[in-house]
Amino acid sequence: MSDHRTPSAPGVRDSAAPDVPDALVALLAANAAEVDRNARFPVENLAALRSAGQLGLLVPRRYGGAGGDLADLVRTAERLAGGCLSTAMIWAMHCQQVDVLVRHAGPRLAAELLPRVAAGEVYLASVTTGTATGGHLLSAADALERGAGEELLLGREAPVVTGGQHADGFLVTMRESADAGEHEVSLVYADRAALTVEATGGWNTLGMRGTASGALRLSGAVPPDQVVGPSGGFREVALDSMVPVGHLAWSACWLGAARSSFSALVRWLGREQRERLSSSLVRERLGRIRLDLELVSGYLGGVRAEVEQVRARGSRPDAAEVQIHLNSLKAAASELTYRAVDRMVQLAGLTVGYSADSPVPLERTLRDLRSAALNYSNDRLWTANGALCLLDRGVKLL
Repeated sequence: MSDHRTPSAPGVRDSAAPDVPDALVALLAANAAEVDRNARFPVENLAALRSAGQLGLLVPRRYGGAGGDLADLVRTAERLAGGCLSTAMIWAMHCQQVDVLVRHAGPRLAAELLPRVAAGEVYLASVTTGTATGGHLLSAADALERGAGEELLLGREAPVVTGGQHADGFLVTMRESADAGEHEVSLVYADRAALTVEATGGWNTLGMRGTASGALRLSGAVPPDQVVGPSGGFREVALDSMVPVGHLAWSACWLGAARSSFSALVRWLGREQRERLSSSLVRERLGRIRLDLELVSGYLGGVRAEVEQVRARGSRPDAAEVQIHLNSLKAAASELTYRAVDRMVQLAGLTVGYSADSPVPLERTLRDLRSAALNYSNDRLWTANGALCLLDRGVKLL
């Protein structure tokens, strides 16, 4: 089901995907503080994304979508995160699921579901965490059962589901059967109408408060052709789509939020603190902040191009060096963007950098970005990269 295209030359766009309207980013920014303060899902922001066609960014044009590529994904994620990081991450995780469907859904499911996604009717949530397995993506404890008519019976507990109570459909990881090992995992699509969805936990966190990522219990039945990818072969789907698109989109969101904050800080300094700009210390700190953002931006662009090249060849990004680069991107982006905003807080000072009522929204961005290293734990990625380094003895750097 792949929609492969040859990557464009750097700086050249061949996609028909629309630019992100300034008014959409402004709406997200206007709602961001209140969404954060009340820890509520940004329903009006999601409605605006639906209306603007952004839920269908990665849906191929033959299904009515924008036909966007990974460059469009990264560009849009950065722009949306400049308005509201919670909203941008909600959208990015939806797009992660869309890419999975585009590349791995069967013909009937793709033909029925992707036009609905393109029309803004279906916002997708991902159910990959487990009460027993935690955030280990490639394992699952809850097992599929088969009904009398061969339908698939789902019973799933998940401690973290971003936007789950507001989703129109779910991609759910399940152990292939009661007799299967925990790594024999199938990915199943379930429409909300086919499920009973029960909230079993809230979401009252330090940051990313608008994502409404509380615990859910799902139960229901779906047709057997709603397994996405091979039965028991979710690993293939994850390595091909879910992991690379997730790491690219998340990193773009974190960079977009940090860059927007830096832009606001620089404008504030130029407007309110011009006498400080002659200080060598202030200039040195600005230079270090800028370098962190430049490093993330450059590495993000390099990894995106690498994944595009892999896809253009019709292969999967499962070579050791590509996996190292994807893991390194996520770890570097999460750590460097947080460090950059922490330095901004220090530079802005107590009343501007540390205040929730500041004209420069550093305090909220700092809290939001603290979650980045925990969103699929960096500790797990460092360990994986250490093992992968032993397989890439030629040390193929990006």
